[in-house]
Amino acid sequence: MAGVWRSYQALMTRHPWSVQILTAGSLVGAGDVISQQLIERRGLANHSGRRTVRMMAIGFCFVGPVIGGWYKVLDRLVVGGSKSAAMKKMLIDQLAFAPCFLGAFLGLSGALNGLTMEQNAAKLKRDYADALISNYYLWPPVQIANFYFVPLHHRLAVVQVVAVSWNSYLSWKANQI
Repeated sequence: MAGVWRSYQALMTRHPWSVQILTAGSLVGAGDVISQQLIERRGLANHSGRRTVRMMAIGFCFVGPVIGGWYKVLDRLVVGGSKSAAMKKMLIDQLAFAPCFLGAFLGLSGALNGLTMEQNAAKLKRDYADALISNYYLWPPVQIANFYFVPLHHRLAVVQVVAVSWNSYLSWKANQI
């Protein structure tokens, strides 16, 4: 396991943006597999590979680039690694970024699932508040620790590892009819 971590760190040093995006897409896909198999209990015969590929595409094309870019912006907005700076970053992240990101994620998922504008708007109205409240149970303590202890180039990976369970929830929420 230590060898895998060293290899990952070496790749992060040479290709940080690409590795962050690949990590995000892979872990969003893993979250969907967990959602389908453990939460929805579909079984392998009823597993939707197309849905997993869609969720991975969202991870590669949206989650990875957006969150990776956001952490860079956030580090410029709030400079430093003190406890106070970590708290400020978490508050900005959770009060400004998370509500927008979550709405965009759910809306994009609905669009990729073939929902009409009206269906997508109704689904957002139905699911958004519940998802945002769930977000606030999980992410503030994770983000304080992330902003205080983790270097910028590893933050997306740390968040995505924690997010495997979050992604399972989001995949389930985004794919409910």
